[in-house]
Amino acid sequence: MLPNLGSPPPPFRKCPNVPGHTNRASAVARTSAPKRGTVGPLRQETRKWPKERERRRLRGCRDRDGPGGGAAKMAAARRGRGSSTMLSSVPLQMLFYVSGTYCTLYFLATLLIITYKSQVFSYPHRCLVLDLALLLLMGILEAVRLYLGTRGNLTEAERPLAASLALTAGTALLSAHFLLWQTLVLWVDWALSATLLALHSLEVTLQVVAIAAFTR
Repeated sequence: MLPNLGSPPPPFRKCPNVPGHTNRASAVARTSAPKRGTVGPLRQETRKWPKERERRRLRGCRDRDGPGGGAAKMAAARRGRGSSTMLSSVPLQMLFYVSGTYCTLYFLATLLIITYKSQVFSYPHRCLVLDLALLLLMGILEAVRLYLGTRGNLTEAERPLAASLALTAGTALLSAHFLLWQTLVLWVDWALSATLLALHSLEVTLQVVAIAAFTR
């Protein structure tokens, strides 16, 4: 015989609402149900949640990359790519800057010295015109030479740098003229021209090295 497990529970029956009596559960459900035309709190959370998730995702990207993270990454990649293949000479570029500053001072100082010599000493008019013309030519050649040299070094192009090298030889000859062959040579002329020749010799050496690096 099977043991008696007890009688089954009585069936559950829903009692109909008696007139005058209100079911408490149905009343709570009706009061908590949203009215027609309004959006329930769950639906509002469902609508807000994708926007909030997108906002958090964008904020997380900004936090990882920092301000301007994409631009910083691109700049870092560009720097890494440029540093591995950069052939431009930094000493040559610095020497171009120093030489440009010194050539400007040299031009002004030499012009003042020629004017002084023409007023104090017996300076032939033909020699004065020749020295002034050579000084003006030297200034023009220096400007073109420095422009071509800077452009060729920064763009790693050997042709502008070779043209600058040829003009450096021409300006070196003009410097030698003001050092040795002008009509009146003072000690100031000698010091200024000797310094300019030293700068030109350094530039020629670095330009040859840079051209050899560019053509490899």
